[in-house]
This record gives sequence, C-alpha cells and structure tokens, in this order.
Amino acid sequence: MDQADDAALRGLRVVFLSWRDTRNPEGGGAERALEEVARGLVERGAQATIFCASHAGAPPEEVIDGVRFVRRGSKLTVYPQGMSSLLRGLLGKADVVVDVQNGMPFFSRLVSRKPIIVLVHHVHREQWPVVYPGLTGRIGWWVESWFAPRLYRAQQYVTGSRATRDELGRLGVDVNRIAVVHYGAERQPRLGVAKTTHPSICVVGRLVPHKQVEHAIDAAADLRRELPGLTLTVVGSGWWEGTLHAYVEARGYSDFVEFTGHIDEAHREEIYERSWVLALPSLKEGWGLVVGEAALAGTPAVAYSAAGGTRESILDGVSGLLIDGGYPAFVAALRRVLTDETLRAHLSAGALEAGRRFTWEHTRDRFADVVARVARGERVATLDEQPDRDYSVEP
Repeated sequence: MDQADDAALRGLRVVFLSWRDTRNPEGGGAERALEEVARGLVERGAQATIFCASHAGAPPEEVIDGVRFVRRGSKLTVYPQGMSSLLRGLLGKADVVVDVQNGMPFFSRLVSRKPIIVLVHHVHREQWPVVYPGLTGRIGWWVESWFAPRLYRAQQYVTGSRATRDELGRLGVDVNRIAVVHYGAERQPRLGVAKTTHPSICVVGRLVPHKQVEHAIDAAADLRRELPGLTLTVVGSGWWEGTLHAYVEARGYSDFVEFTGHIDEAHREEIYERSWVLALPSLKEGWGLVVGEAALAGTPAVAYSAAGGTRESILDGVSGLLIDGGYPAFVAALRRVLTDETLRAHLSAGALEAGRRFTWEHTRDRFADVVARVARGERVATLDEQPDRDYSVEP
C-alpha cells in the first residue's frame, strides 16, 4: 500500500457482517481469513467491528487484537439481527460495510447506502442440496445465484481465488468489480517432529458433509490392503462429527482412524509434520487454508481440482496432486504419494517452497488496499499475482 492508502484508512470505520467467528465451533478457514484482514485494518489505523452469531462461552461483546466483536442471534437469526443492528446504528457509524456472503448474504444493501464490499470465499452451488436438501436448498441457491448478484450489482466484490471470481462472473457479477486476494498460512514454529515410520494420512478442517471426509476414510481402508500399517488422523470438529464416528465404527475402521476433535495449533502442527500427506477430498474450497499450513510442515496435499480454489493453493505435481476425477482417482493419487518415496520427497520440498509464498501479511495488505480504494469511491478489479506463480493449471 502507498502512503495515500494508509492515510485513507486512519479513522475509517469498517463493519463486517459474518455469521461465524473463529471461536464458533463451526468456524473455519473463512473466518480465519476474515479476522486476519480485520486485524490488518486496525494495524493501519482503521476501526473494525465484526458482527456475528452468538455461541456458547462467547461474550456478547469483546475486543480482541483491537477488533470489536458483537455477537447476536443464532445461525439463522443472525441475518435479520445484523440488518437491524446496522440500520439502527448499534454497530457504530460505518464508513464501509463488508458483507460476508457465506452462501447467504446479510442483505446489507437494503439498509445501508455506504460503500459495501461483498466478501465471497466460494460459491455454494454444490453445497446447497447436500446441506439443505429439497426446497430450502433450492431457495438458498436462488438467493445466492440470482438475487444477490442483482442486489449487489453496483458493489465491490472480494474473493480468495480466481476460480471463485470466474464462478461469480458466470452468475452475473461484473468481473471488473471483483478483486482477488489470496489467503495466507499461519507460520507455526516447526517442532522438528519426524514423519511416521508407517504411511500416514491426515485430514484437517470442519467436519461437515461437503468436506467429504468419508472419501479419505474409505481411501485409507482400501490402501491398507497394500499398506497394512497405514493410519488416518482426522483433525477438527463440526456437526457431522457424530455421523463420521458412526461411519468408522460400523465398518470396523476404528483401529486405524483417529479423531482428535478440536485441538490447539501446536498439536495440529505436530500432526502436519508427522503425516506423509494431507487428504483434502472437499467438494468445494474457496482456497484451502489447510493446504498452506500443511505445506509449511513439508506435507503435500491431494485434492480434487473441481473444488475450485485448490487449483491455486496447490501446484499440481510440485506441492501436491490435483485430481480430475472421482473417488478412484483420489485413491490412486494417494497411493502414488504414499508408495513413491522419490515423488513424496519432491512434493514435500515443493510444498515447503510454495507455502512460504503465501503470507497473511500479503493478504492483509491487499485487502486494506481494496478497502481504501472503495472508501474513495473507486472500483477495483485485481488478480492477486504471487511471485513466480504459475497459473497454468487453471481451466
């Protein structure tokens, strides 16, 4: 950012509307990115408020790292409460509103005429029928795919990947109003934990249906026929966790599948370092923060390219493998990494190098630049170019 942008941010009041924060049991990478950019604005002299849903153990209001959190409502009522709080000025005066569209927007355009930034981590086309089968899912997809692009047609958009930008463009969002800001990865102190002596896979993230953790579980079971000592560690929690436990127990997989639940960052780093490969069978990813976290531990990732953001967070054949196919291809890719020591060493080195290129400092700086320009009334269309980045894997 230049000095003019820094000056424009001093004293600027930015209100974020998001249904979750990172302390919410259902919070994940999207919320981590949100709080990183909010902290970046505070570091540059702005005032940042995050409005989100209430959850057990969290106070209604608190300030963390200079960011004010206001928690009201539930997973569903947070939307009308957010609109009401913004309209009535309960979040303070806002110079810029960031409406986080996690499938459903906050409809902030209906109650505010301040500049609005619509932050979209990824498009939920595939997730609506999985999470909300039937009419509810169809209505949700109609709001996301038809109503929201028209409601916010004159507003600025920000997303974490070119894949999501392209999807938004196909929904009718003007790509000249979409800024791509890639997400970073947390640089935890390396613990120096050695890789396991037996083949090992880890899955890290929220335990919800669209993450398709069952694919990793079944793949581990299939591969154990060739690699008898193979283990799978599943890190994270979520409302699908009980279903996954039952899935493992019913099939007799408990002897090689471990669920850690929600763990601290040091324990997560230990698992990244000791694992041979990260499995990311998710149906959709805006970016895939776990890819960068694993990469910094020298652990490559295997993911479906159709997930979208993985086509940018993973360099195919360099820092991991991208799969253009279904479950059999996913198993085959994991087999390659687990059985080919030369390939695994190559991908591990590539993952370390790729992981170092994506930093939260860069993310905070680019997002702050977008906010400053939007506050001045500018339209921003940027493609976040990383040094030496090869986008040849894009469709």
